[in-house]
Amino acid sequence: MGAPERENLMPDKEQNAGDVIEAYRRRKGRLMPMLMGGGAVVLLVVGLFLVVMWITGENPPQIPSFFASSTPTPTETATPRPPTDTPEPTLTPTITDTPTPSGPISYKVQEGDTLYSIAQKFGIELDVLLAYNPDVADAGTIQVGQDITVPPPSAELPTPTALPTNLVPGTRIDYVIRSGDTLQSIASQFNSTAEAIASLNKITNPNDIKIGEKIQVPVNIATPTPTLPPSATPGPGTGTPATVTST
Repeated sequence: MGAPERENLMPDKEQNAGDVIEAYRRRKGRLMPMLMGGGAVVLLVVGLFLVVMWITGENPPQIPSFFASSTPTPTETATPRPPTDTPEPTLTPTITDTPTPSGPISYKVQEGDTLYSIAQKFGIELDVLLAYNPDVADAGTIQVGQDITVPPPSAELPTPTALPTNLVPGTRIDYVIRSGDTLQSIASQFNSTAEAIASLNKITNPNDIKIGEKIQVPVNIATPTPTLPPSATPGPGTGTPATVTST
């Protein structure tokens, strides 16, 4: 009786061990889904929390780099600029050395000046310059430091004052030689002769008279003669037109 009972007890133990293992396996099979479900719930809650904090917070948490997608950088389209206005060139006034006075001015004679050079400097005729300076005895007699009246370039020779008709023949008058004058033309103006004028003023060469020279003319010593026209050729001894001198 003892041996069979021992044999019956062995199978029961083996059977109980199998039941325990089977029960553990069943519990483990039920526990794993619960753990996985719980983990999923925790992850979901944490994710929702992060999303809420990211939306409402001032400094939202940074999304992990493996979740972030690369955002393409927008390409800036160059806007064409309006055409720049080209400035108009500024015209620079030309500065000339020759002064252009609007009225008579006073000029002080410098070293090396002559009436001719002063007339050229201011763009006027020598005889016009002489007419504005009656105190100048001769075109070649000016001194350094002397004041000269310079008329504007538009100035013209004043009309000569007519001589009195009752002058005694042979009366001498002062005359300043002008541009274009000859001894004959001067003689014709004052009813004189070229020979008398040359003799009175010791003019040995009637062709050598200069603009600005002051001479004396004896008037009313000859019968009036018509003045030679500009195109006429002077006769012998009458001289050539007065020339400008720089001395």
